[in-house]
Amino acid sequence: MSTLVQLVALLLVLVTTIVFGGLTYLVHRHPAWGKPLTVGLTGVGVLATVMAAIVSR
Repeated sequence: MSTLVQLVALLLVLVTTIVFGGLTYLVHRHPAWGKPLTVGLTGVGVLATVMAAIVSR
């Protein structure tokens, strides 16, 4: 895996963590919107899927 691919993967991990962390916080503040744990675990699932696609290339 080249350095460029590693940097892109790191950037995607950071951005995805920030986005889903923010969504989890919003759901935590407004419980009627859903369950924070579900939103957080969905974020982890999306992150794992994206990372698997990048690393497998």
